[in-house]
Amino acid sequence: MSLQNQTAHLLRTLHKPGNPIILTNVWDAISAKAIASLPQTQAIATASFAIAAAAGLEDDHLTLDVNLRAIRAIAPIAAAYNKPLTVDFQDGFGDRLEEGIREILKLGVVGINLEDFGREMSVDGGDGKGGLYSISTAQERIRRVMAIAKEEGVPDFVVNARTDALLHGHPVAEVVERGKAYLDAGAANVFVWGGVKRGGMRREEVQECCREFGGRLNVSMKLTPGNLTLEELREIGVARISIGPQLMLKSAGFVAEEARRVLGV
Repeated sequence: MSLQNQTAHLLRTLHKPGNPIILTNVWDAISAKAIASLPQTQAIATASFAIAAAAGLEDDHLTLDVNLRAIRAIAPIAAAYNKPLTVDFQDGFGDRLEEGIREILKLGVVGINLEDFGREMSVDGGDGKGGLYSISTAQERIRRVMAIAKEEGVPDFVVNARTDALLHGHPVAEVVERGKAYLDAGAANVFVWGGVKRGGMRREEVQECCREFGGRLNVSMKLTPGNLTLEELREIGVARISIGPQLMLKSAGFVAEEARRVLGV
């Protein structure tokens, strides 16, 4: 087993229902080093929203090249601290999916978030910009990722398959159907995104998805009062908790406040 696949296997084993891996997402070399240096950090994960913001872009306008530039800065830090690195890969950047996966594998990445909401025009023959991939297309994209990873000697590569079905008004039943299909296609875990406007996932939705996926559920935990706490999520039995761009947003507020103090405003 290659060293990279050993690291991928380690990342897989850190996904334990009821004792979840907790990811405090990073966006550049500075944030990566700050988080990697903490002994409690089990792995490094990026957040595409934060990477895009750091480049002056909206999340939907993040390109593969900009994402790779950030990953190239973060990957050596993860390696130096012996932390598995998983990266937010959006929908796989359309037709550049295979190209992008090969590039990040060269950088030592051992996992990705892969979304089922395509940002390209005419997803699965539909009209307009963006839309949910069909279940079969999303499965096929997961299989393509896993096939490339195996070809490159990393068969334990971790796909955290994100579904945006809930966010776009689809019922929980479809979320469950999609999640199970993605696990069958080779995903290690399912990330159900509820979205800020919707108020995230409700407790009963987390419970149902967790039960249906055998605990192989990733949720985004809000760092504000009144939301499900870490202990509550552990009790429900999720396997992975992330916080997305929240640290980046907090750090921006801190910088503004400190600058205001220095400027005497």
